[in-house]
Amino acid sequence: MRQFVTIAVNAFMELVRQPVFLLLMTTSSVFEIFLATPYYFAFGDEPKLVKNSVLAVMLLTGLFGAVLSASASLAREIRAGTALAVLSKPVGRAQFLLAKYVGLVLALSLLTYVNLIAALLTSRMAFDAYGSTDMFALGVFAAGLVAAYLLGGFSNFFLRRPFVSDAVFGVVFMTTVAFILINFFNKDGKSQAFATGVDWRMVPASVLILFALWILAGLALACSTRLEMIPTLAICSGLFLLGLMSQYLFGQRVAAGSWWASTLYTVTPNWQLFWLADALDTGKPAFHWGYVAKAFGYAVCYVGAVLALAVALFEDRELS
Repeated sequence: MRQFVTIAVNAFMELVRQPVFLLLMTTSSVFEIFLATPYYFAFGDEPKLVKNSVLAVMLLTGLFGAVLSASASLAREIRAGTALAVLSKPVGRAQFLLAKYVGLVLALSLLTYVNLIAALLTSRMAFDAYGSTDMFALGVFAAGLVAAYLLGGFSNFFLRRPFVSDAVFGVVFMTTVAFILINFFNKDGKSQAFATGVDWRMVPASVLILFALWILAGLALACSTRLEMIPTLAICSGLFLLGLMSQYLFGQRVAAGSWWASTLYTVTPNWQLFWLADALDTGKPAFHWGYVAKAFGYAVCYVGAVLALAVALFEDRELS
């Protein structure tokens, strides 16, 4: 068990030290905030447009993050011989692969958390044609990001610590502080009840997206046992697009009793199960967490099947 935890923690720290991880975390959160700043002409549906766009950014960022992280965590170690060195110790291949997956999931959860903070802020900042940009929230959030990078630079220059990982944890901490501070004030800088205007339904919607990213991480890790980053990205992108259209491509044929459509419909991940942006438009104050629990069960079962395939592919992989 100690070896498993050590490999998982090392995989997580290795991923958060990747410059591309910091770049993804920063650019995605900044772009989400940016989506709530310009004027739109959507006939009163501007907040809905912003929330849907933010969730889409969160999902696509997670897709790239899952593929890049899986390739950096496994494919590159196989190519460099690091995986062979670790497996020469009393560590099984299945244990090694599953620990890598846990580290990958932790990194994606950290990325999704920062995106969730930005998404909650955008739900407060979104305005219709009669509103105006929340410059107070925009300024505080930008100051938090700058402070996070300054903290990373300070620890790197004076303490000789890695800049990227410290900047990543600085972004996590400072965005949280910025979110708490912003929600005690309105857009004019006057005090208000905490989190006035924040749509907390973004939390379960983001949790569902995190479940989808767990599946994408498993698929990317399975591909990385045999392929490099570009083929892995192509396959995962293809499965992502196929899963978005699975109901249209196979759903009607399944109802007609087609066995091959039923098989493909079962093995293809149905991303629509994790996309509940439409539920945010119904005007209901919340939607049931029971659905989130069912989606969690689906994600766990699918991840289990994908990891079993990944272990089978990795068992006879030549590492020398």
